[in-house]
Amino acid sequence: QVQLVESGGGLVQAGGSLGLSCAASGSIASIDAMGWYRQAPEKQRELVATITTGSSTNYADSVKGRFTISRDNAKNTVYLQMNSLKPEDTAVYYCNARIKRRFYSWNDYWGQGTQVAVSS
Repeated sequence: QVQLVESGGGLVQAGGSLGLSCAASGSIASIDAMGWYRQAPEKQRELVATITTGSSTNYADSVKGRFTISRDNAKNTVYLQMNSLKPEDTAVYYCNARIKRRFYSWNDYWGQGTQVAVSS
């Protein structure tokens, strides 16, 4: 089995900062791209940022210049530093990773989600 465990959500005032982390564990042979998605109430889940094994990054236009994604391949962990937070960033944030388990093919895995709430 593979697990993605997120941490670091919470409540912050507009303009503040939060950091999220997500650690993958289990029978992992290899990890490809990792990323963060979010889902606000009554909205579809949307991409926030992704990062490849070579640390190439991609961001949603709405977070460019404010959020930074990074990863530690040795720890199978991806991070999201969120600065200059806005009320519209309020959502449940989900970690995603494309993982190959030993003896299995590649699959996408999701974390359980962590709530981020930004007050105005």
